[in-house]
Amino acid sequence: MAIRNYFHDSRAPRYSVLFAFPLLIAYEVSAFLLSGSTGTGVRNGADVLLKSLFALLGGHRGLFIFEVLLVGIGIWVVARDWKAHRGSLRPAWFALMLAESVVLAVLVGIVVGQLTVAILPRLAVVQGPGSLDTATQLMISLGAGIYEELLFRVILVGSLAWSARRFFDWSPNASGVFAAVLGAFIFSAFHYVGAYGDPLRLDSFTFRMIAGLVFSGLYLTRGFGITAWTHALYDVLVTLS
Repeated sequence: MAIRNYFHDSRAPRYSVLFAFPLLIAYEVSAFLLSGSTGTGVRNGADVLLKSLFALLGGHRGLFIFEVLLVGIGIWVVARDWKAHRGSLRPAWFALMLAESVVLAVLVGIVVGQLTVAILPRLAVVQGPGSLDTATQLMISLGAGIYEELLFRVILVGSLAWSARRFFDWSPNASGVFAAVLGAFIFSAFHYVGAYGDPLRLDSFTFRMIAGLVFSGLYLTRGFGITAWTHALYDVLVTLS
């Protein structure tokens, strides 16, 4: 019964969103500390993309407004779920969620790697050395967890699934598969765009598309918080390996 309650509760916003907040704070603080005296520096690409309109309209004030809106929406979602469940919260669940995320981060690398090799048996995924220092790469890894999951799973996959149901009258399952596959393709392609984008390779593109499908599956089954931490920890392990 306790295990079933854990898997049910850990997906709920009062756990999932609260669990993701430390990841957001860790990323923003590390990005700030690494930005230098000019206040500018490298950031995760999904972070830049999400904040671009706010930065264009309001500069630094626009970026501040984005952060306030993001945190405000998170607090509202948590408060609504908290009220619906009469304030029930088990702190021990957060420790289990972190342990689960660590295990899942290791499994993601193994599963996605094996699937890529199965699809492309004559190719090996090559992760080239990064052009950034380790501290910056670790900061970007944290940002990948929070902002790439927010952009590509919550916003993109959610919007694609809703559009398929609304405009094509597809079933929830068909809409979900369509959204996951197209979202994974866009997620993979995103890593090859911009000044810090990787050289386009079939093996790494396939690897990242499969990873996008896996993260979409995690998001649908385990919620945003665990998916965000799994993604961030996986990227951290890759950076340190």
